[in-house]
Formats: sequence, C-alpha cells, structure tokens
Amino acid sequence: MLDLVLTQTLNGLASASSLFLVACGLSIIFGVTRIVNFAHGSLYMLGGYLAFTLVTWLGPADPLGFWGGVILAVLLTGLAGVLIEALILRRIYQAPELFQLLATFGVVLMLQDIALATWGPEDKLGPRAPGFRSFVILFDNRFPSYELFLIAVGPVVLGLIWLLFHRTRWGVLIRAATQDREMVSALGVNQRLLFTSVFAFGAALAGLGGALQLPREAINLHMDLSMIAEAFVVVVVGGLGSVTGAYLAAVLIGVLHAFGILILPKITLVLVFLVMAAVLIVRPHGLLGKAAVEPRGHAGQLFLLRPADGAAKAFGAVALGLLVLAPLVVPDHVVLTLTDLVIFAVFAASLHLLMGPGGITSFGHAAYFGLGAYGAALAVKWLGSPMEEALMLAPLMAGIAGAIFGWFCVRLSGVYLAMLTLAFAQIAWATAFQWVDLTGGDNGILGVWPSAWAVPKMAFYYLALAIAVLVIAALRIIIFAPFGYALRAGRDSPLRAEAIGLDVGRLQWAAFVIAAIAAGIAGGLFAFSKGSVFPTYMAIPRSVDALLMVLLGGVQTVAGPVIGAFAYMGLNEQLMKLTAYWRFVLGLSIVLLVVLFPRGLVGTWLYWRARRESAAQAAATA
Repeated sequence: MLDLVLTQTLNGLASASSLFLVACGLSIIFGVTRIVNFAHGSLYMLGGYLAFTLVTWLGPADPLGFWGGVILAVLLTGLAGVLIEALILRRIYQAPELFQLLATFGVVLMLQDIALATWGPEDKLGPRAPGFRSFVILFDNRFPSYELFLIAVGPVVLGLIWLLFHRTRWGVLIRAATQDREMVSALGVNQRLLFTSVFAFGAALAGLGGALQLPREAINLHMDLSMIAEAFVVVVVGGLGSVTGAYLAAVLIGVLHAFGILILPKITLVLVFLVMAAVLIVRPHGLLGKAAVEPRGHAGQLFLLRPADGAAKAFGAVALGLLVLAPLVVPDHVVLTLTDLVIFAVFAASLHLLMGPGGITSFGHAAYFGLGAYGAALAVKWLGSPMEEALMLAPLMAGIAGAIFGWFCVRLSGVYLAMLTLAFAQIAWATAFQWVDLTGGDNGILGVWPSAWAVPKMAFYYLALAIAVLVIAALRIIIFAPFGYALRAGRDSPLRAEAIGLDVGRLQWAAFVIAAIAAGIAGGLFAFSKGSVFPTYMAIPRSVDALLMVLLGGVQTVAGPVIGAFAYMGLNEQLMKLTAYWRFVLGLSIVLLVVLFPRGLVGTWLYWRARRESAAQAAATA
C-alpha cells in the first residue's frame, strides 16, 4: 500500500511540474498584460512539435543533440510569442479585454492548421531523454528516472523565477506592472517593450513545458486545448499573477488527479474543475491571489446600449422579412442552415444579457444550452412527451441550473467569475458524459424528433424563427426595462448602485436565470432540429462559440449578438465546405475582424456613424 501511495504521489508531482511550466507563463502574461491568452496551449503544442523536429534532426541519441533541440525549441517558441504580440495583440491593447481574448482564439485556430500542414495528423512519438532512459527502484517498484527529473524541474524553475523577479530590474518591473501597470507606464517605463518581453518569456515557458513532454507522451494536434483548460484552472486556483500560487495549485491538482484515477475514476474528467469550484467558493481570489487594481478610467461608455433608431429598426424589419421569405426560394439544405443560425442567434442573445447589461463574462454558457437540449430529449425519451411539452421542459431545466450555478458565481467577479462558470459547465458536461444509464454517455440520445406537423423542414424553420423573434424581443424589453437599467448601474458602479439601494448580487443572479432560460430554449430547439443530443453540446468549444458570436457582433449593442451569430456560424459552415484548412482561414478572419473592427461589426458601424454625425454637427456649428 505504501509503495502505491508513493508511486502515485510521484506521478502527480511529475505531472504538476509540466502543468506548472505552462500555467506559470500564462499567469505572468495575464498579470502584466491582462490578456486571457487562449493561444497559450497552442504555444505548448508548438514547443512539443518543434522539439520533435529539432531533436530528430540533431540526433536523439546524442545528449547534445537532444537537449540542444529542446533549448532551440524553447527559444523558437518564445520568438513565436514575440510575433503574436507584435503583429496582433499590440494593435488591440486599447480594445476591450474580451476582444483580445477573441484575437488569441483566432491564433489558436491558425496554429492548429499550421501544425496540421507542417507535421500532419499523426501523433509524433519522441525518443527517450539521454541520461534518463533507465529507472530507479522505489519500494520494489520501478519508477522512470525521467519522471524524477521532471519533479525536480518545477521547484528549480520556481526558484529561478523568484530570483529573476526579486533580483533584477526587469523582474521588479513585472511585479510592479502586475499590481498597477498604468502607474508603471506613468513612471516612464517602455510599456510596449515590457509587454513584448513578458509575452516572449511566457511563451518560452509554455514551449519548455511542451518540449519536455517529448519523452513522456505523443505530440498531437489536440494537446493544446486539453492543456489550456487545466492551465487556466491552475492559474485561477493559485491566484492570478502569483507564480508561487501557480506552483502550489499545480501540485494540488496533479496529486489529486493521480489519486483520483485510483479512488474515484468516474469523476476524473471533472476533478480539476471540482477543485477549482471549491477553492473559488472559499477563497474568491485563489490560494495566493489578491484583488486586482481596477484600471483608471472606466470603459462603461462602450456599453451604453441605446435603443435602436429609425434606420436600425428599418434594417431589422427588412432582415426579418428576408428570413421569412427565404424558405420559399432557397433549397432545403439552406433552410436547415438558416434554422441553425436562427437558433444560435437566440443562444448568443442570451449570453449578451450577461455580458452587455450585466458586465459578466461567462466561459461556460453552453451548460444551459446543453441542459435545455437534454431537458427536451429526456422528456421525449423517458416521459414520452410530445415536442410541445418537451420544449417547455427545456428552459425549466436550464433555468434551475442557472439559479444554482448563478448563486455561487455572482459572489465573484472578473476572470474568477468566468472560470467558475467554466467549472460548472464542465461538471454538467462530465455528468452527461458519464451518466450513461440516463443520458447515453457519448452515444447521446437519439430519436428526438419534432411533432408530425413540424417535421417538414420549412415548418420547423418557421417555428424556430417565431420562437427566436419572441425570445430576442423579450430580452430586448428586459434590457430597456428598469431591471435592465439597474443591472447596468451595478455593472458600471457597484458601490454607487448599492448606496442607492440596489441589490447588485440579486440583480446579477436574476440575469443568470433569465439568460439560462433563453439559452435552454435555444438548446431545446437545437435538439429537435438535429434529432439527437450529445454531451458536446455542453463542451468548452460550444461556450467559445457563444463568446465569439457576441464579441464579433458587438457586446455594446442589442443587435450585435444576432448579427454576430449569423456572421460567425455562417462563415464557419461555408469555410468547412471550401477548404480542409478552414480553421486557419477562420482564425485569420477573426483576427482581421478584431483588428479592423475592435468594437465588433455593429459596434464599429455605430461608432463610425456617431463620429460622422459629430463631425457634421461641428461643421454646421462652425
């Protein structure tokens, strides 16, 4: 028994070191630049692929060739970080932080297809590390010496980073920028150079984490997203910007995961998110985190959410008329596409209620979409309900989840709140994935068909369109009702809102429930549209889709999420048909849209129109 405990502990510590290297770079980048870097996992993947190529080229059997290849891979990954920062992120530092997140997701898509085109779809098996090809005997068990090497790497890197941050001027500037980057800039520090160097350093750490995985596991195209989710968990549990906290969190999660496989194998998929949820509920800023200094000058003017004027209403009426007439002139496959776009418009509008008036970023909004779909599917499968009854159960199930999850989430703020929503979404996904008797697991629930009158594609399209118009109109009424204005007051100035008697927490909780109900309606429609439900409806990519739709359209407008849904999902589907490297084209399109339209499509158009009107008024006055 003792030997098993020791072996699992060592396995957990080895995994913790690899996780720490990635999370440490992510924490440093966020601490200084405030960028939630989704592309950090892609840099980890890139480090692994570069190490495979360089080690193979220099000679895997030669210690100088192997370790030289690893070092070169780390340096090249750092250079890739410099290019990403200089070519993309530097141009959008003045944009809202969520648009920077959107740009990094575009980079993720681009790097995935670059890796696919360069190294192919096959997994790459690396050689064993020279000098660490044997094993040691621990309590009569063999344990790889390379794992012991990895265990030592974590504390060594932690110590070197501590010396760097406390004994060098660059390190002191990083610590100061983590606390208050605007004050650092006011003192004359070259902020552009500091940001570039920090991004390069963080990217190099991610590359080191990927390169050191070469003797342990196969390098593949899916390691980026699997690592970035766990790295975010480590950063949030440890405390944003805290390197020591990241190491403690990595050790905690690594060891718990190692023992969880043995003791509680059925919850291993969600164990790290359970840990994160528990820590954030008890310590809202993580183990060693501190409340961030809010930037001077508020971006609240970006979220005025004015009612539509005559021109906007006319445009909306024309667009709705085209949607009504479209099924009469387009083929059936286009009607199916339009049905999906209408449903996703409801999904995006539901998230916008949180992000726009509420100022709440949710990384797990797909939980309510998926629970709505499962609510409808379970009603059909287990209760024998017709479509009409099942569509009523869908928002009920999603709304209950929104009430439970939102009660915990509104006690946090910022990235901590966003990550807690992700944790709850992953818990819901794991439940659907592993509760096979109820949900069918990864086989899903099949045979979720509409009622006989709605089976024709045109009939179901008009049903989805009618429900979508009603839901989106209801959300708009809520936004411009006293509740919506009170929600915005709590977003823009929580202290003043509390001072005049508004219960900001209760308002945000109500917004969670309303948004969950609307997302559940979209999920129920989607289940009948596809005739089936799968756990992927609640997975992280679906939540990312919702974020992209809202941000591309413009979070500061009511119509933005609807237009963003049509633009993003329509572009996504068309690119998949046109090219095998559709991710690269989609990612490049996202990056270009963020750079050219930093307020989203609708938001940028309104900004330009406001500037023209101001210029015209100034000219008339002159």
